[in-house]
Amino acid sequence: MNRRMIFYTLGKMLEIEGILMVLPLLTGIIYHEMTAVYYLITAIICLGIGFLISYKKPKKRNIYAKEGFLICALAWILLSIFGALPLWMSQEIPHYIDALFEIVSGFTTTGSSILTEIETLSRCNLFWRSFSHWVGGMGILVFVVAFLPDVSGSTMHILKAEMPGPIVGKMVSKVKMNARLLYQIYAFLTVAEVILLVLGGLPFFDSLLNAFATAGTGGFAIKNASIAAYDSAYVDAVITVFMILFGVNFNLYYFVVIGKVSQLFRSEELRCYLTIIASAAIMITLNIAHLYSSVFEAFRYAIFMVGSIITTTGFVTADYGQWPMFSQIILILLMFIGACAGSTGGGMKVSRIMIYAKTCFSEFKRMIHPHSVVSVEFEGSHVSDSSIRNVFVYLAVYFFILFVSMLLISLNNFDFATTFSSVVTCMNNIGPGLNICGPVGNFSTFSNFSKIVLCFDMLAGRLELFPLLMLFSRNLWKK
Repeated sequence: MNRRMIFYTLGKMLEIEGILMVLPLLTGIIYHEMTAVYYLITAIICLGIGFLISYKKPKKRNIYAKEGFLICALAWILLSIFGALPLWMSQEIPHYIDALFEIVSGFTTTGSSILTEIETLSRCNLFWRSFSHWVGGMGILVFVVAFLPDVSGSTMHILKAEMPGPIVGKMVSKVKMNARLLYQIYAFLTVAEVILLVLGGLPFFDSLLNAFATAGTGGFAIKNASIAAYDSAYVDAVITVFMILFGVNFNLYYFVVIGKVSQLFRSEELRCYLTIIASAAIMITLNIAHLYSSVFEAFRYAIFMVGSIITTTGFVTADYGQWPMFSQIILILLMFIGACAGSTGGGMKVSRIMIYAKTCFSEFKRMIHPHSVVSVEFEGSHVSDSSIRNVFVYLAVYFFILFVSMLLISLNNFDFATTFSSVVTCMNNIGPGLNICGPVGNFSTFSNFSKIVLCFDMLAGRLELFPLLMLFSRNLWKK
């Protein structure tokens, strides 16, 4: 194990976090807020510790699978531990566990919150919460690989550990260039959304923070009523479109940039993703039409919530807890499905569900025709046995963590809907659940132990389970 390279990369990650603290610091200065001083203190701490453990460049810079998983898991844990400091030191979130829960929810783009009064936060804290979505959406380690010249070697192992989805593809041959292209596309879409929201009459600060939360599919709102506070069909439409766009595999955007638009229409995952969204929106619209003045109004709220849940953004414009049970069940199913692989969305991913379904159908065919040769095809290519095995192992581990977490959260003695949905919404990085943790509730009444369990679930969900679980493996720590 290349321990020096591990410490070196973690040090650079802390330095990056220290530099990123400058943005909320500047926000506090602009709005004359004393809270800004805590971002200065945290930035100095991150830069100091980061420099101490990374000032000496390792001679061997190779990163293999073991190092990639370890760097990924430890980086996200450290990022959260230090990222929570200014929220806690400012005493706007008095308890450190609450601050840790909030920032883990931010970096993992979950959007679950312990805050009961969001609008009382200082602007620099509001900025940091939403900006954490943008940082975590594409991945802080992707940023490190893209822009730090000293991080080289087999860095594809870092991207494999951090990027969501069962199959990680490269857009270009060089990993560093691949990471830069991802961030350029990511930034372009974010800026486009900010411009459209400003044109819709939102203040620039609101537009920027809502765009951060949309881009990272995180959903931290800056209003107590979330997006419903703006009561604007235009704002709903813009955010709905961009939530869906950020739930698409970013590799497809690269093909659009280089003129290969036909790749969009060839993508099985994209067609399935859009079909699920359209089908769910139509069914919910018909189911809730009697609750609204017109079918158009019902569709406005239905498509927004479908886009918000399947992309795991977590913005709300309606209290879906008051919708008929049929609509609630559809939304719960969307929580599990999630967005496309290679997007900023969470959940199991559409591609993984498709591979699972196709594998099951191939087994049915094999039962009927025992001597036939049946293969699983996805996106025009044969799916290897190792990829299929990975999908089934992922599902097994996923439900194991889900059930164990539910058992631990049940110690709170909440109702089943709250207990079940709190784990599902955190593991799938969605945000709101049902009942106590629903769209008009929060996680403030959960015990500290439950918040730590849910922090683990959020990190496990964002990192596709395995990097975090491997920290408990003896083989990972052996030389």
